[in-house]
Amino acid sequence: ISYLEPVQLTPAVHRITANNSGPMTGPGTNCYIVGTQKIAVIDPGPLLDDHVERILENFGNRIEWVIVTHTHRDHSPAAAKLAARTGAKMVGNVIANDGLQDPSFENAIPLLNNQTIKTDTRVIRSILTPGHVSNHVCFLIEEDGLLMTGDHMMEGSTVVIVPPAGSMKRYIDSLKRLLDYEFSYVAPGHGTVIMEPKREIERLIAHRLSRESKVIDKLTRIGNTEISKLTPLVYDDVDPSLHEWASLSLHAHLIKLQEERVVQEKDGCWQLVKKNHK
Repeated sequence: ISYLEPVQLTPAVHRITANNSGPMTGPGTNCYIVGTQKIAVIDPGPLLDDHVERILENFGNRIEWVIVTHTHRDHSPAAAKLAARTGAKMVGNVIANDGLQDPSFENAIPLLNNQTIKTDTRVIRSILTPGHVSNHVCFLIEEDGLLMTGDHMMEGSTVVIVPPAGSMKRYIDSLKRLLDYEFSYVAPGHGTVIMEPKREIERLIAHRLSRESKVIDKLTRIGNTEISKLTPLVYDDVDPSLHEWASLSLHAHLIKLQEERVVQEKDGCWQLVKKNHK
């Protein structure tokens, strides 16, 4: 199977998957094409020549907007080139570069919550979903009941939360807010379409809260410890080759618990907050 060929999801939505498969990108980054004559490209993906050319060959002279869910380097670097080649407007939110952001994504039109962009046949509604990173946005195509989730939800894997731009509390809150919207399918940034999305959202929330309970349980058992020692205990069900990434999400869990005054940190070590009993 060539991941470069466009896949039609609805009469006005196509998917092209970049050839950048890997442990963190799955089969590759999904780029979504919305509209028929006036087109928006959502998450153009990495700056790979064959990927960019395939987008241009199929949709180039109709592209009016290049939109990103966030500015991680597997989602937005092709945006500037597509915009330069087509004259399209770049749309998306920019944050300070924490070493993981795409510096080429600049001078874009920022997005507010529930803002809409209208193609010839579809309305694209922005839903601000900070968590994976603070500038993350999901996009709802209401006519198709299709929610494009970038890295907020992925098929077959768990999203990594990288502090300080990423926040576990905001991630869980953003998942809960999605339950207020009507949609039937999720088109993720990596993987194939997710069916029964509300059930999947509830599963993701439960999974994160279960992991949080495990953090508290392990700290109860071992007391004051470093993230590097806590990671293999909390993520003993995860391949050790992924523990470096898991430690980032663990840090995000600990920050959330610190904000809630459940744990405290001193000199790089974490422990439960001692309760005062009268």
